[in-house]
Amino acid sequence: MSRVAPPHIRTLDLPVLVNPHTLSQPKIIMAAEAPRLRLGSVAPDFQADTTKGPISFHEFIGDKWVILFSHPADYTPVCTTELGEMARLEPEFSKRGVKLIGLSANGLESHEGWIKDINEVGNTSLNFPIIADAQRQVAHLYDMVDYQDPTNVDEKNIAFTIRSVFIIDPKKTIRVILQYPASTGRNSAEILRCVDSLQLGDKNKITTPINWQRGDDVIVHPSVSTEDAKSQYPNLKVIRPYLRMTEFDSLANKEVGF
Repeated sequence: MSRVAPPHIRTLDLPVLVNPHTLSQPKIIMAAEAPRLRLGSVAPDFQADTTKGPISFHEFIGDKWVILFSHPADYTPVCTTELGEMARLEPEFSKRGVKLIGLSANGLESHEGWIKDINEVGNTSLNFPIIADAQRQVAHLYDMVDYQDPTNVDEKNIAFTIRSVFIIDPKKTIRVILQYPASTGRNSAEILRCVDSLQLGDKNKITTPINWQRGDDVIVHPSVSTEDAKSQYPNLKVIRPYLRMTEFDSLANKEVGF
């Protein structure tokens, strides 16, 4: 009963799409295991149908940042609140050169009806595409299938996805991976914060401390000597030789976007 990816999915053979909690004996059939995605991995390319038409993922990325995020299923309460909030924040992501694309384990017709609910409940207008992934092909490619929660399955006991977030840069490199169980909604402000931190760090030799928000002080990158840091940042604060802080406003490149 193995289910093999169609030719347009650039991946290895996929595992059987069943929930192991329903089996009397654990059984996973895998012809070959795809490499685990890590920070720094190239985001796998794929072709898929979406609510905005067919896409090739790498072409969709183009020269932009992209946030790919998965949802267990349409017409579910947590997912509805999440997509409504991401739709509300889309202008903020767009300012930063970021495109949004969702994924849910249902077909296009279901997605279209669900979007109407999302817009009504969230008082918003959802304009970004949602991938139709009823067979979990893209979900398997990105290791987003939930085999841990026996309740997170469809009517055929096929496992839904977990709540995954991939922040991908214009070079198609995965920069952030966030994963949440089906029971826990994501924090949209944290996703936006990660984008700000990444883009700021790409343009300046800095890192960002715990709970950092745009406008807060930043940390001078360890590769910059204290002598050079003092010349670059007049307001440099040397807390420890390895911990040097400077004001956000002292950065040469602090504009939103990239």
